[in-house]
Amino acid sequence: MATATLSASPRTETGKGAARTLRQSGQIPGVIYGHARQAQPLALNAREFGRLLEHVTASTVIELSLDGKMSRTLIREIQRHPFKREVLHVDFLELVAGEKVTVEVPIVYVGTPQGVRDGGILDQIKHELTVEADPTVLPEHFEVDVSALTIGHALYVRDVRVPEGVTIQDDPDSPVALVAAPRAETPVEAMPAIEGAAPEAAAEPELIRKPKEGDEEGE
Repeated sequence: MATATLSASPRTETGKGAARTLRQSGQIPGVIYGHARQAQPLALNAREFGRLLEHVTASTVIELSLDGKMSRTLIREIQRHPFKREVLHVDFLELVAGEKVTVEVPIVYVGTPQGVRDGGILDQIKHELTVEADPTVLPEHFEVDVSALTIGHALYVRDVRVPEGVTIQDDPDSPVALVAAPRAETPVEAMPAIEGAAPEAAAEPELIRKPKEGDEEGE
């Protein structure tokens, strides 16, 4: 289970205007909620949160420091600006011991498939799997070894090894990766030359307008 720490401060003002002012001051509005608590608005340092995002996944447990108390949370939703790389709002889910959560866990592929060595192409069909588990046993990622894959063969969800206590929600018969055959290139055959034929002249450009009387060629 991967963990990270983050500081937050409570906020009392809500609404679009207050959120806009908060962002202008270098902070990000957010909220923390959970089974055992009411939703509480909070503010995050934008730079600190940006650095956090560089090394966490959806299954990383965030130890959130708020009002002098530490809460174990998951990032449930990140709202971003449609055009800029700006985070507009963050939702945190507080974790409760013994209460399972459903999250997306990324897949990390390792090894070079035998089929790729033979000229095939590796197709990574899935990049994450949906799992249900107690937060204490959440994996940071699933490692999938594709070294033995040959051309025309695939690995399926049922082939992914999971820790005890973790249940994958995806269809077990769904492929996660396969090695496809190389795409055949169709050779382009040259037209046979006709003996005695003159070379084809370049086509004259089509005129958009008819020349007026008095126009000189090449004007």
